[in-house]
Parts: sequence; C-alpha cells; structure tokens
Amino acid sequence: MKRTDTDEVRRDCLISLHRPRVHHQVAGLFLQMVALLGPRAPLVAMPLSHRGPLLLLAAVLCSWPSLSAQSCPAPCECSEAARTVKCVGKELSQIPSGLPAYTRNLFITGNHIPRLGPGAFRGLPHLLTLGLSANRINIVESQAFSSLPNLRFLDLNNNLLAEIHPDAFGPNNNSIQELSLNRALYNSSAIQYLATALSRGGFRHLITLELADNAIVYLPQGMFAGMNNLRQLDLRNNSLVGVKNGTLAGLQLDTLDLTLNALKTLRAGALGDLAAQQGLHLYLKENPFVCDCEIEELAAWLNSSSQVQDVEHLVCAYPEDLRNVSLVALGETELDCHVVEDVLHTSYVFLGVVLGIVGLVFVFVLYLNRKGMKTWIVNMRDGCHDLMESYHYRYEIDSDPRVTRVSTTDI
Repeated sequence: MKRTDTDEVRRDCLISLHRPRVHHQVAGLFLQMVALLGPRAPLVAMPLSHRGPLLLLAAVLCSWPSLSAQSCPAPCECSEAARTVKCVGKELSQIPSGLPAYTRNLFITGNHIPRLGPGAFRGLPHLLTLGLSANRINIVESQAFSSLPNLRFLDLNNNLLAEIHPDAFGPNNNSIQELSLNRALYNSSAIQYLATALSRGGFRHLITLELADNAIVYLPQGMFAGMNNLRQLDLRNNSLVGVKNGTLAGLQLDTLDLTLNALKTLRAGALGDLAAQQGLHLYLKENPFVCDCEIEELAAWLNSSSQVQDVEHLVCAYPEDLRNVSLVALGETELDCHVVEDVLHTSYVFLGVVLGIVGLVFVFVLYLNRKGMKTWIVNMRDGCHDLMESYHYRYEIDSDPRVTRVSTTDI
C-alpha cells in the first residue's frame, strides 16, 4: 500500500520523539494536529494555503535538535539518559529552580546553602536519591522535603544543622529508606530538634539511620518512635554517657553501633531492651567502662548474651588497678561489691545475739527476785494509793465553802 504524506510526517516525528533533545510536548501537539487529518488523508488533497504552513511546522519541529525536552539550570550538569543532575562545588546559595522533572538522582554538594525553605524541591515527583552533603546547611524549614513522594535516599552529611522544623518531612508521604546525618549537627543541643522531626516525620519505611560523629550526649525519649522497619542504627563516635530505659524499646535492629562513645555502663532497663531484639549485632568497643559495682549487670549480661560482636575488646578503663581487664572475665572477687554488705550482715546478726542474751539475763534475774519484786510492787502500789487519798482529802477541804467561812470568822 502506498504511504501517504501524512504517514511520512507522522513517521518522521515519531522518530524525532526518541531524540534526547527534541521538545516532546510540542511534537506531541503536532501529532495530534496530523491525527485530525485521518490516517489516510493525503496532504496533496488539502488546499495549498493549509498544506504549506503544516509542512513548514513539521519541518521545524522534527529537525530542530537544539530544543531540549527539559532545560538544565546553570551551572548544573544534567543527563537525561541517566536521569541525573549534578550541582557540585558551584558556589550556590540556594537550591536552583527549574530542575528537570525527569530527575531521579540529584546531587547538590559542596556549596553554601544556609537554609532549605518550604517546597525547595517542588516539581520533582520522580526523585529517588538526594545528596545535600557539605552545603553548610543551618536551618531546615517546615515542609522542606514534603514534596518528594518517592524519595528513598537522603544524604545530609557534613552540614551545620542547628534548627530542624518538626514538620520538615511529610508524615503522610514519607518514603525515605536511608537517612544519612553523619557530622551533620551544629552542636549537641541540635539533637532535640532532630529527634522531634524524626518522631513526627512518619519514617515508617526507614531502614538505615546514620548519626555518627555528632557529639550527641543523650538520646531523647521517643526519638525512634514509629520506626518499625529500622534495621541499621549508626551512633559511632559520639559522646553518649548512657542509654535511657525505653529509648530503644520496640525496635528490631539488625545492627547497632555504639563504638567510640562515653558509656560507663549499660543498666538493666537498656539491657532488657537490647535483649528483646533477636538477631541484633551490637558493637560497644572503645568506651570508657568504669568497673565498679554498677557494672555487674553488664558483665553478667555479656557472659550470657551472644549479641555483642566485639565482646573480646571490651575492657575496664577505670579504676587504675583494673585498667584493661576484660569485662567478660570480671568477677565478684575482683570488684568486692558484696564485702561491705557481708560485714554489715554479720554485725547485725552479732548485735541481735548480744541483745537476746541480755534480755534472757534480765528475765532470769527478775525470776530469781520475784518475791522481793512482788513486795516492792505492793509497797509502791500502797504508797501511791495513800498519796492519792491525801491529795483527794485536801481537795475536798479546799473546795468546801463552809470550811472557808468558819476559818474566816475564826480569824
């Protein structure tokens, strides 16, 4: 069958749609115009006044290679084939506008962007990976990431986060699976802002959370609430002095890294939360454990649990005479935790025996002198009776008015 002019134009424009730098939307509009002519309508049957402009438009659209489907904001580098945009070390002061909608991987790193405003990444529905490391970001405002319904990986490493709005993430459409915040906090007080944002951010799909090198002193209560799918938690190289009871409750971690912190011991509540997480691989080396009586529970738990992967590296840092002694080998005899208790117990027992003997002697003496004691008691009773009678007699005399008048008359 002979191909018509309309078929030729349609074929050329369909081929042009696969060229990476042709404006797809305009070409699509032209195809709709051609479709109105019908699949077999020959252009030669049209009047010349209608046919000329149509052919001219087709030639311009299907041969214009410089018209890009999506513009690339300067000074970024864009690759539509890889669906990737890079703005690395470009001295940007804000997130560039006009980012291509096809972007799946966006890397804006090594710039100076102090603030992430609301909807900073609006218009990127397909974004999967967002790298924002080393931008000196200080403030994250409300709804900064809420317009990214398909975001899987967010990298905020090496920033200066001091304020993070509680609603920075969208709790209803949060799809983040990996969140990296290593060396990201401005100071230790910023952990409270972060904890609030995490607890309210709807991180139901989060699998990996990295918080290493942030000088974190404590973990706020409820910080990991709702993170039922969290499996890897990295808290290396912070300043944690302890883990409060309930902070890690409800999690089912595969890996928890607490190396290079300031842990002196782990108390019973925290140990119970860890023991409840079957399959947990825990790392605790390079902590200054204080080997006094408070570490007994941890030492006993280490001997009964297989969760600690670096247990052979856990040693005492204080006191000096126990330095570098293994926590696993630490025994009650070395700590001498119950010596004082035993001494006190013995003292109380001895005191009780002595008091008992004294009591028996006193009762025995009373028994031997029972007759004399009876006579003494009777005499004491009679003496008290006579004294009370004397007081009663004097009271009656003093209270009788006749006796008073007689005494006055006589005088």
